[in-house]
Amino acid sequence: MSYGAHAYAKVSQVALTPREAEAAVLIKAAARLQAVQDNWAEQQAGLNEALTFNQKVWTLLSTAATEPDAPLPPELKQSMARLGAFVFTRTFDAMVEPAAEKLTALIRINREIASGLRGNP
Repeated sequence: MSYGAHAYAKVSQVALTPREAEAAVLIKAAARLQAVQDNWAEQQAGLNEALTFNQKVWTLLSTAATEPDAPLPPELKQSMARLGAFVFTRTFDAMVEPAAEKLTALIRINREIASGLRGNP
């Protein structure tokens, strides 16, 4: 097998579908938030970084899901818009008045959506 064919075969085995990539990014955001929550006393300095990353993820997800040409049913688009609004509100609240318990809902939402994207509802 030539080097190019071997490299292609390797990449094709690890390439993610768009849904898998979205799930992976949500899990990464949840893990960052979980790390801060689990070690609140030591990790609180990383709170805004973790929240900002999660906010960026949700900006992309909610924007893509609510585009007029997104291939989703109208009810799902509306649900994603509401969920995105909740995530943004909770994120802002956690930035203004930090508390470990405020991260729980964000972590659960990310994990649940990721699970659904992976086909494990």
